[in-house]
Amino acid sequence: MKYALNEKQLDLLKQIAAASNTYEPQNAHSGVLWALTQRDLVQTETGPRRRQVLVLTADGRFYLKHGKHPKDAEAEKQRLKDDPAQAALAPADGPALIAALRAAEGTVTVPNPGPQTRARWRAAYYQALHHGHIPDGSKLRFNGRDKGDLVLRLLDEAALKAAEPPAMPVIEVPEHLPSKPHPLVARTLKALGRSKTAVDTRGRSGMVPLNISRPLTDRALRIAQAVITEAERRGYEVSTTSLHPHEEGERLVIRIDTHAYPWQITECTSRVPHQLTPQEIRNSEKGWGRKPPKYDHHPDGRLKIASPYQTSYSTPAHSHSDGARWKLEDRLGHFLHDIEYSAARDEERRIAKEHEEAARQRHWYKALRQARAVQITQHRSTLLVDQVKNWRLAEDVRAFCTAARLAGADADWTQWAEQYAASMDPLTTPLAMPPDPSAARYDLGKHFSGNTHAHPWPFDEAGQWILTDDAPDG
Repeated sequence: MKYALNEKQLDLLKQIAAASNTYEPQNAHSGVLWALTQRDLVQTETGPRRRQVLVLTADGRFYLKHGKHPKDAEAEKQRLKDDPAQAALAPADGPALIAALRAAEGTVTVPNPGPQTRARWRAAYYQALHHGHIPDGSKLRFNGRDKGDLVLRLLDEAALKAAEPPAMPVIEVPEHLPSKPHPLVARTLKALGRSKTAVDTRGRSGMVPLNISRPLTDRALRIAQAVITEAERRGYEVSTTSLHPHEEGERLVIRIDTHAYPWQITECTSRVPHQLTPQEIRNSEKGWGRKPPKYDHHPDGRLKIASPYQTSYSTPAHSHSDGARWKLEDRLGHFLHDIEYSAARDEERRIAKEHEEAARQRHWYKALRQARAVQITQHRSTLLVDQVKNWRLAEDVRAFCTAARLAGADADWTQWAEQYAASMDPLTTPLAMPPDPSAARYDLGKHFSGNTHAHPWPFDEAGQWILTDDAPDG
């Protein structure tokens, strides 16, 4: 358990210590109070009028006085006490260090050693590093030079190089626009006209979306030319389109397979304190009008290329801009790499979604076929039961007619009764398999618990299964 306190925990501990009488728990944040209680820095007692109050413990007073928990202080004291003995176990020189690393399969960890122990390991490391004790093809790594756990690792140099990510391809930006630039760039350049202040071509069809100061247009268009050329060289489509049916205007997109990623080039802004206008000063003196903003944002000449619009909640926005250590031209390879990574992730999700949908569809058709089998069985069983009932009734009527004649019943009545028995007896006509019931959505829906409109209906008017590819097994 870590006994050090963060700023909020330490502030509450000071408030409890500074309370003149008692400090009530409802005045404290539950999470912060729990942290102090777990560290035994405060405890809850019953105060006046049987109310729960917080009081400082001896550990809490120690923490405020020394800036550390008693257990941390004791651990530090024990660490320093054991330091000479631990230092004696450390390797004496470079060869001993390499032998220790090989015996430990390449990694040695010393948990938070004392100063003597840390210095001994560090001296062995530097001797191995500067006196040629490191084996050929290996690298010696050292962490924890001044504090924390000390970790030494002997690593295979070839494996390290193989694990390094490939270098990001550099996208070359031309110093001047070509005589025949890309059509999107050419149309944008033509549409700029004689504007001398700001340029905003966002939402316009067949153009590069820009929102920049006019002096930056040449550089922005050269960057756009480089990005579009490289994207098309990699086999991607670059065009302007509307991504949503009700969207006004169009966006410039890089389309990778079925996924489209809009992007634009804008100018960054810097935040400066707002300067009140004369009108805002007059409104403030009179006590009306809107409250003026605290800051203003002014264009600062830095360019940014961004794909800010998410195609889904799982697709992040990507942006790169001029920085203190690089220019935007140096980050264009990273920008395209980000879009390619998003496309790969979106394609994985699309395939997974298709597989899930196909599995749901197979399950739906399987359940529907089972429901159809239940419907047919119930239909046939109902007919069979009715036939057995009618056959038994016909036999009973005939037996009754025989007994009635012996009892002297009217011949007309017994004759009609025998005719009625013959009409209901199913065995008077050849028996055959009855036709299956209707497989319409309404009729089969009585036996199916799912949504009958979820997928294309697989039965024709005669009740026959008409699908082949989507028919489930069994």
